[in-house]
Amino acid sequence: MRPVKYPGSHVTLPPRLCGNIGYYLTAWQHENYTADWHRRFDKRAKETHRFVIADTRGELSLTVPIAKPTSSSCQWDEIEISTHGNWWDVHRVALESAYGRTPYFEFYIDRFMPMLTTGVEVRYPTLASLARAWDMEIRKILGLSLPSDEDHVSAETISQPAEPEKWTEYYQVRADKLGFIPNLSILDLIFNLGPEAAVYLNSASNQM
Repeated sequence: MRPVKYPGSHVTLPPRLCGNIGYYLTAWQHENYTADWHRRFDKRAKETHRFVIADTRGELSLTVPIAKPTSSSCQWDEIEISTHGNWWDVHRVALESAYGRTPYFEFYIDRFMPMLTTGVEVRYPTLASLARAWDMEIRKILGLSLPSDEDHVSAETISQPAEPEKWTEYYQVRADKLGFIPNLSILDLIFNLGPEAAVYLNSASNQM
């Protein structure tokens, strides 16, 4: 059974697409978590549909374009994804370039292909459905509890995920060239460490 810092707890986190390591560190500390996609849409919150990886030159932001909202008072779970620029191809190629040489890229990438190939806008028409698909696979890889009720609203809501004062370094495929880059998307941890990603999160949790 996964060690939990706060047994029996359920935390509500801000909506994110492929959240960073701090996001999943917060999730790791609680028995269950929910992303609050019922929040009011705010076009300034680019971090909701953008995640950061490390490519050959350093940090690279990957953004899923979204369609224009039908109302100024809509919620994030109503926002549809756009097909502009065939972004899924851009994301897939970027991930292949960034992590193709990591120990676990080939082991895990097939799990994510439904979110990175043609027809993604049919399979996951809204940003929330796309993010939940990513999150489901990430939960399975890390051994986190699977969602039982996405509409659950926790008494404990965290606006900003955890971030240690100092990040413990882990293996990154280009650290010799770029140096260690902390708090990237959880995908960086997964592709570089594989099953040891859960060990890293547990260790980071114990140090907080």
